[in-house]
Amino acid sequence: MYEIEIRRTFSAAHQLKGYDGDCKNLHGHNYSVVVTVKSPELDSIGIAMDFKVLKSEVDNLLKGYDHKNLSELPDFADINPTSEVLARTVYRKLSERLNNGLLKVYKVRIGESENSAITYYED
Repeated sequence: MYEIEIRRTFSAAHQLKGYDGDCKNLHGHNYSVVVTVKSPELDSIGIAMDFKVLKSEVDNLLKGYDHKNLSELPDFADINPTSEVLARTVYRKLSERLNNGLLKVYKVRIGESENSAITYYED
């Protein structure tokens, strides 16, 4: 099995409604995003997935979140845009675009800071 991993960053604001703490207030993060896809096979020239294609797909998705208030976006209309929810949303959106039988989005890691991150994947 091959794992292909890329790292990206973006900046956004959010607030957590119903949270009893500072995060109930509007605040921002410089998010780090790590996306890992896996494939059991290589193509005819020895590539599991072109890094350029993966970077492009992730960048296209993240540009909809970059320098936005996540709490105001349709993706998070019914739920707080926590890092957990953000990771699940990115995972599922990328899976819709990239999964093809051999290639599968394996996991998405979202970091709010250098010392705090969560990882989402589905079995």
